[in-house]
Amino acid sequence: MTDAPLAVVILAAGEGTRMKSSTAKVLHPIAGVPMIGHVLSTAAALRPTRTLAVVRHQRDAVADAIAELSDGVDIVDQDDVPGTGRAVELALAALDGFDGDVVVISGDVPLLDVETLFGLLSEHREGGHSASVLSALVDDATGYGRIVRDHDGSFLKIVEHKDAAAHELDIAEINSGTYVFRAGALRDALAKVGTANAQGEKYLTDVIELLAGDGHAVGATVLVESWIVAGVNDRVQLAEVSARLNAMIVRGHQLAGVTIDDPATTWIDRAVSIEPDARILPGTFLHGATSIACCATVGPETTLRDCEVGQNATVTRTDATLAVIEANATVGPFSYLRPGTVLAEGGKIGTFVETKNSHIGRGSKVPHLSYIGDTTVGEESNIGAGTITANYDGVAKHPTSVGSHVRTGSHNVFVAPVTIADGAYTAAGTVVRRNVPAGSLAMTVGQQKNIEGWVANNRAGSAAAEAAENTKESE
Repeated sequence: MTDAPLAVVILAAGEGTRMKSSTAKVLHPIAGVPMIGHVLSTAAALRPTRTLAVVRHQRDAVADAIAELSDGVDIVDQDDVPGTGRAVELALAALDGFDGDVVVISGDVPLLDVETLFGLLSEHREGGHSASVLSALVDDATGYGRIVRDHDGSFLKIVEHKDAAAHELDIAEINSGTYVFRAGALRDALAKVGTANAQGEKYLTDVIELLAGDGHAVGATVLVESWIVAGVNDRVQLAEVSARLNAMIVRGHQLAGVTIDDPATTWIDRAVSIEPDARILPGTFLHGATSIACCATVGPETTLRDCEVGQNATVTRTDATLAVIEANATVGPFSYLRPGTVLAEGGKIGTFVETKNSHIGRGSKVPHLSYIGDTTVGEESNIGAGTITANYDGVAKHPTSVGSHVRTGSHNVFVAPVTIADGAYTAAGTVVRRNVPAGSLAMTVGQQKNIEGWVANNRAGSAAAEAAENTKESE
């Protein structure tokens, strides 16, 4: 490798009609990142002098995504002339006299890695090529351009599927759509390319044939593993590529010391971090910037989005978003943690509990069947089963504050804004409407009234009436 100037052109102008989607094809997510985000990362790893992306369909959405995902990428707008050749021609014009090598990659080939591109670029430069193409051998070449070679294996041309002769359709070596060109040779050849083909497009592949015909050195590097250049044109291919990348991500975590019980049912986004000795149980989905510390156990059947899980924490059958679960805390089963939830060290959010924008202090517990919203709970407190924070008055949300070492009874309602101070208790069935002082017992006083004979008078002949009558006879 030399330090010769290098430019990367990313082709991202296609409509992607086979996706049948209102979302631009290159914006469909794979492993938590828009498809083109993977391509941008690979391009950046080449450390090019310039990077350009050619856009057209849903231009603003694609351009905005590129700007968010990567710095320093120049946007080039494709005009009404169709074809990859025209896209690259416009990119070259934007390069304004650039003299070096130009790498051309597609925005819908997300698994292409930098090692493969470095290999192609090295062979291109070491061979003194004016153009180099990355090819692959596939079992089914339908839809792909074919690499045509002469009797001694030398490269001759690339023929598109729709323009291929019958004997050319039998060729298993296909064009991946990934190229390296010398900028000057590319400019000269593009000026000669027309649109006399089945698609009526200006093919970039015609540049290869023109250069070869004019005596330029042209190379074709064959990939052994064709999945690296698998393109995404429909939802089936999107799923296949997603599964392939997920398997690679999962394997990477396993090799780094993470126990993943069932890789086939575990999905992990690219940005997720997991420390060694963590354990991921079957049916777990880890999305966004989720981080899991050493010796934590997550799953089974758990979905975490942009969450932090601390050391030795346990999260079981839980759905959580933008939540923090600190060391030695336990969550689940069947818990729902909404954004803003913080469960401090040693705390517990238990079965059928929903939390939102709440801080549960160290060692405090919300064990069962509760909704806790816009609430702060101190240390070593226990929230009784069936507790509800009534935090919304129909206009605004209001806070609830529960102190440390508080014990609240089952089936309580905290009508916010309200404070239950340190060391206080609340009785079962209490509706707390006023602040509870430290060390106090709050209770809703309502005398129980028993109406004797009500079942016999109102449910005569029922099983309940018969049971009651039998009890009276045995007394």
